[in-house]
Amino acid sequence: MSAFTLSNIYSNVLTSYAPKSSRYDSHKRDELKSVYKSIVKQNEDAPLFLMDESGESQKFAVNLKEDARELKNAISSLTSDHSSSVLDKKIASSSNEDLVEAKYIGPDDTIDDAPSFDISVEELASNQVNIGAFLPNDEMGLEPGNYSFDININDTDYEFQFSVEDNDKNADIEGRIARLISHANIGLTASVISGEDNSALRIESTSTGIRGKDGLNFIVSDDNTSRKKGAVEYFGINHVAHEPSNAAFSINGKEHSAFSNNFTVDKSFELNLKGATEGDEPVHIGLKTDLDALTENINNLAGAYNDFIRRAAEYTQNYGKSGRFMHEMSNLAGSYANSLDAVGLALREDGTLAVDSKLLQASASEADPKESLSAIQRFTNALTRKSNEISLNPMKYANQVVVAYKNPGKNFPNPYVTSMYSGMLFSSYC
Repeated sequence: MSAFTLSNIYSNVLTSYAPKSSRYDSHKRDELKSVYKSIVKQNEDAPLFLMDESGESQKFAVNLKEDARELKNAISSLTSDHSSSVLDKKIASSSNEDLVEAKYIGPDDTIDDAPSFDISVEELASNQVNIGAFLPNDEMGLEPGNYSFDININDTDYEFQFSVEDNDKNADIEGRIARLISHANIGLTASVISGEDNSALRIESTSTGIRGKDGLNFIVSDDNTSRKKGAVEYFGINHVAHEPSNAAFSINGKEHSAFSNNFTVDKSFELNLKGATEGDEPVHIGLKTDLDALTENINNLAGAYNDFIRRAAEYTQNYGKSGRFMHEMSNLAGSYANSLDAVGLALREDGTLAVDSKLLQASASEADPKESLSAIQRFTNALTRKSNEISLNPMKYANQVVVAYKNPGKNFPNPYVTSMYSGMLFSSYC
């Protein structure tokens, strides 16, 4: 199979099934090298075993790996770029989160030095939408043959080709064109709008703001295409139903604009505009007090951990062949139970955490909250290590029968003989 074909298959899988990833799924080269070395080292002394190859086993392993990734990303979101401690991160405050969401991304300065400002939103940034003509589903007005059309984005032309057979109908070709455009990964998504007995093509840009020429993000044409013309006019996909627009807003009375509704201010705040403000009622952006930020971070940590435990318990119950994972998590949390309970995090019988807000705030209000809440940071570090371990080898918790053990300490790593779990495609990453 050619490299081109493999690339197309890989792109199609990611386009069709990959979940949305966050910035925490991007890693530096040395981090990826560290993961690879960990896999090779782990395989060096791994025993030979027979796996349960059932669909339940595969689903169990993939779900466990996905949830471990989400837990690690949740913990990462509670830390800053300047500190790995959940006890240090500053949290932005917005006087109206329904209109403007704020996230603090600046340095860990004192609360007195943190910037604050008022923002008024006049208009949100929007994308371009083209909606074609509504055509009868069971008819076809194009002659059989090979057709093509071009889409211009950022001064780059992309050609799309398709064929019309004798028995093709409008609905068939519209679905085919929609898949061609969406799977091309050029910043557009296409779908078919269905009516009673007719349908039309809808094409929209994934990016917002005016980024292209003539005030448009993309232009559809078949004036200079290589195959038969006529498809653009017939399907009407060059009709612009909604033109793109930039976000218009004011910060402390000074007018600004942006391509996107998501942008940064003074390298300190990341804002997400969600609606227009009314009259003279701007949204105030600043930082929460250290006490409020600390307690909110810990509550978010407990929430992320509880979601992870509940989902993993459900997978384990449905799989029903291995209780190893829940046993290990119970031992991990149990080793910190007394210390966590003393600061307001009580371990329930099902393995989740209950937050005592009054006791937590009392602990956070002490003269040295980092010292009084140090058990929470140690617990967080242990969770990070465990999530990395699960991501490297989720099959460890599936049902398996050991056939033979290797002679410990006498083996050599072989990068060309990896285990059955390493290098597998789990959603959008390896």
